[in-house]
Amino acid sequence: MTQMTGGEVVAATLAKIGVRHVFGIVSVHNLPIYDALSLRDDIEIVNVRHEQAAAHAADAYSRASGELCVVLTSTGPGAVNAVAGLYEAAFVSSKVLMITGQIESRFRGKGKGFLHEHETQAEMLKTICREVSSIRHSEEISKEIARVADDIRFGRPQPGAVEIPIDLQYKMVDCEIVGSEEVPALVPEESLLKEAARQLSRAERPIIWAGGGVNIAGASKALTALAVALDAPVMTTIEGRGSIPEDHHLSLGFCSDRPMMAEAFEEADLVLAVGTRFQNYATKVWTLPLPNLLIHIDADAGVINRNYPSSLPIVGDARLSLEGILGHVTGSSVDIQFVDRVKKWKDADREELLKEIGTDHAAIVSMIRTILPRDGRIVRDSTVPNYTWGNRLLPILESRTSMRAASSAIGPGLPLGIGAALGSGASTVVIQGDGGLMLSIGELATCAEHQIPVIICVFNDSGYGVLRIIQDSVYGHRHGTDLPKNDFVKIAEGMGVAAEHVRGIDEFEQAFSRAVATPGPTLLDIDMDYLAPITFPLPAHQRKKSNDQL
Repeated sequence: MTQMTGGEVVAATLAKIGVRHVFGIVSVHNLPIYDALSLRDDIEIVNVRHEQAAAHAADAYSRASGELCVVLTSTGPGAVNAVAGLYEAAFVSSKVLMITGQIESRFRGKGKGFLHEHETQAEMLKTICREVSSIRHSEEISKEIARVADDIRFGRPQPGAVEIPIDLQYKMVDCEIVGSEEVPALVPEESLLKEAARQLSRAERPIIWAGGGVNIAGASKALTALAVALDAPVMTTIEGRGSIPEDHHLSLGFCSDRPMMAEAFEEADLVLAVGTRFQNYATKVWTLPLPNLLIHIDADAGVINRNYPSSLPIVGDARLSLEGILGHVTGSSVDIQFVDRVKKWKDADREELLKEIGTDHAAIVSMIRTILPRDGRIVRDSTVPNYTWGNRLLPILESRTSMRAASSAIGPGLPLGIGAALGSGASTVVIQGDGGLMLSIGELATCAEHQIPVIICVFNDSGYGVLRIIQDSVYGHRHGTDLPKNDFVKIAEGMGVAAEHVRGIDEFEQAFSRAVATPGPTLLDIDMDYLAPITFPLPAHQRKKSNDQL
């Protein structure tokens, strides 16, 4: 055992479990941890400007790298600020560990109004974290961090948290540093894999449905190999995009909610679903018809049979499950005419979508994909370009290169981009609206300080575009959705980020090329007034209603 401060125990334990980056803000209630981390050369502290951004960045870092990432906050207001980011991490199943301070042990539970006091902080964190530990003794710090980290990474990932009183962070303690970088994967039952392989080998019109769990488990190669062995088309969810390269001949991308693709599922005689909850948009609010033969694989037993009944449920890690099934596949009975029909439907749907978004946005899609390296990360905030072409038409060519706010929150785009860039080391493009950017505008300073290779494409229409479209359709008037026209070039340059105005499609291609070639951050303020109009089809329940319905 080695004698060290509680803060040094935290830093040493994080290093032992494989943490390479910590996102946070320094505070009076985490100073010993910050100091210990600053003295290490194997962990980098990324100083963000808001704790919510820290959690979003850690989330995207984990999605981009597959690794555990850490958020470091103060007790009280700092921990509360991070909750929205932890909520997103929980929604998308991300490996995020929050380390937060707590007031001195001698004042806990007395309600004396001590600085940053939050007596029910652990209870608050338990509403969004699967496991929360409240440290009572310095000797517990290492083993509790290691225990919570293991829980985060086992099965379906979920965020976890550890709160440490400030006096225990300063206290000297004899402590053994424990923890591991690896956590065993959840092993599926072999007999179920054999049966799945038998059914798949006999299926004539199978469809593989790949969710975000495929990317989380690093199962992209296994998924693609199984699809090829079966000659089966692969449809993905939005989070599952990139689990099979979207330029692969068997990839359908995300299109399960499109009208013509319902025919594919009506014809299908079997669906193999991997790492998915069958969320509402992907299933047209659970009205999409699926065949009686549904093999559902997930690391979380609780999501199987939740939205669609499974004929063959398999609880296990996606990669191990797919590799196991592939090892038992004896051949393919696939009707090639069915596969050809599905591909034609997909291609026809893509052409229809390209017409809907207009020539300028279609050109932007092509330019981004042509100029951005294949492994470049693509991060999308909740904005009109995301919903119309970012989620569907911008090809995703590798696993873990596509990210968005899965909860459909507005504003996480920039901090998600920060985490994705640092987690991958690759150029990262952020598709952002002007309204959403204002929720995390301070993180431009983070980009400048750490010279993060993000390209922030701000589609500036002076408002909350999606909500404005809904208001125009439902109410016929607007309230709260029109915003002043901000000059984001001046704002970015004032924070040390290179920036330029983009007025028209020709300027976009040149500016985006320069941004990709720039090693640090760049912001492009894209004036939507100079682009051809874009069609945004509303869901049925948000279309204009008659007066008697309103």
